Amino acid sequence: MLARLALTVVKRTDDTTDSVVLPKRRLVERTFAWLMRSRRLARDHEGRADTSEAMIRWSMSVVMSRRLT
Repeated sequence: MLARLALTVVKRTDDTTDSVVLPKRRLVERTFAWLMRSRRLARDHEGRADTSEAMIRWSMSVVMSRRLT
């Protein structure tokens, strides 16, 4: 299955001294944190990319089903 994704790179500016929240960063980090709660994904056990992708899809479907109920 081919997915078309639009990727936007957000660059930091070096002239700021305070911490600045980058767009979408919190959303991505929160999603990764939800996925890492799955024990199978916390370690890099899979040798094949398709198996790894299936585990990510399974873990995200568990997260989504828990949020729906």
